[in-house]
Amino acid sequence: MYAVGLMSGTSLDGLDAALCEIEGHGFDTRITLLDFITYPMPDVLRQRIREACFPSTSSVDLICSLNFEIGQWMSEGVSMLMKDHDIKLDFIASHGQTIYHQPFRDKTHVPSTLQIGEAAVLAYDHHCPVVSHFRVMDMAGGGQGAPLVPYSELILYSRPQRSIGLLNLGGIGNLTWLDGSMDRHHVLAFDTGPGNMMINAAMTQLFSLPYDDEGRVAAKGKVIPALFESLCQHPYLSMQPPKSTGREMFGEDLVTRLIQRYADQRPEDIVRTLTEFTAFCVEDAISRFLSAQGPLDELIVGGGGVHNRTLMAALKRRLAPTSVVSWEEKGLNSDAKEAMAFVIMGHETLAGYPSNVPSVTGAQYPLILGDITPNPFQKG
Repeated sequence: MYAVGLMSGTSLDGLDAALCEIEGHGFDTRITLLDFITYPMPDVLRQRIREACFPSTSSVDLICSLNFEIGQWMSEGVSMLMKDHDIKLDFIASHGQTIYHQPFRDKTHVPSTLQIGEAAVLAYDHHCPVVSHFRVMDMAGGGQGAPLVPYSELILYSRPQRSIGLLNLGGIGNLTWLDGSMDRHHVLAFDTGPGNMMINAAMTQLFSLPYDDEGRVAAKGKVIPALFESLCQHPYLSMQPPKSTGREMFGEDLVTRLIQRYADQRPEDIVRTLTEFTAFCVEDAISRFLSAQGPLDELIVGGGGVHNRTLMAALKRRLAPTSVVSWEEKGLNSDAKEAMAFVIMGHETLAGYPSNVPSVTGAQYPLILGDITPNPFQKG
C-alpha cells in the first residue's frame, strides 16, 4: 500500500509529509520511505494557530475556521509531495495540529485533547481514506493520548538484548526506552519537557527569528545560574511517568515571564540557558526514571533539535559515556520519523490492529486508534 503520513508539531515549523510504501503488521511491518518534504507554514497561519492555542486569545469562530484552513494547507502539502509521483494513494494518516492538550483532570477540566485540520478536506482533494484523531481513543481508554510514536519505535527499532533510547526533539522532547525484550508491555516512554519550544519562543521574542539556526546564538551565550536553577525546579520534571506535556507548561507564556524577569541579562545568555535546560531535562529523565533499568547503551536523537549543534553538544556532555548519535548517523531520516510513525498507525487502524502502548500512555488496554474518513468517491 502507498500512503502519506502528515505531522505538524507544536513548534509550528511546517508540515512534515512522508510518502511511504507499507505492508505487514506488528513486528512484520515493512515500511519504505519514498519521498519526504517539509511544507512551510505561512506566517499568518502560524500566528492564527498561536492565538487559538491560548484561552486569552482564542475564540470558537477562530478554531472553527482554522480547522478548514489547516486542512487546506495540509492538502496543499500532500499535492506538493506527490507532484513528481505517479502513484495512487491508498490512504493518508494525519496527526492534525494540536490546539490544546489537557492530560490531567483539574478543577474545571477533564482529561482531553484537540487536534484540528479537517480530514474531509484531505479525503475529498486526494480521493482516498484518511485516518486522523489518533490521540482521542487512547484518552477515552484512560490514557494521556501521548506519546504515540513509541509503537512504531518498538516494532521497527527494538533489538534483542540491547537497551536503546530514542529521543525526539520537536517542540516537546519525547523519550522512548526499549529494553531489548521486544515486548510492548516493557516499553517506557514519556515527554521529558521542552524540546525546541522554549528556545524557539525566546528566539522569536528576543531576535525576531523562528529558531536558533544550528545553535549559533546559544553558542555565544553563557548559562545564567539563577535562571537555570529555577527552571530545574519545574514540577513537571519530578512527575512519574506516564506523563505528557505541551505549550501549556513550556510555551510562550512561560518564556515571556522569564524574559521579563531577566530583562537585565544578555539575550544570548537567556537562549543558552534555555538550551542547557532542555538538555538537562533529558539527563534528569534518564537518571530519575531509567537508571533502575540498567545502563543505556545508546541514545538516538531525531527531530528539529538534532540540527542545533549547541543542544547536541550539551546532550553528549551530560550523558557521557552513553553514545549519543543522530538518526542521520544511523542512516535514517530523523525529520521523517514522526510522519512515518503515523503511516504505521494508520495502516494498523485500517486493518483493525491496536497501536497504542498502554505502559506508555496509561491506557487500560491496547486500542485501535483514530477516526476513519472514507474516500467520498469510492464505489461499490
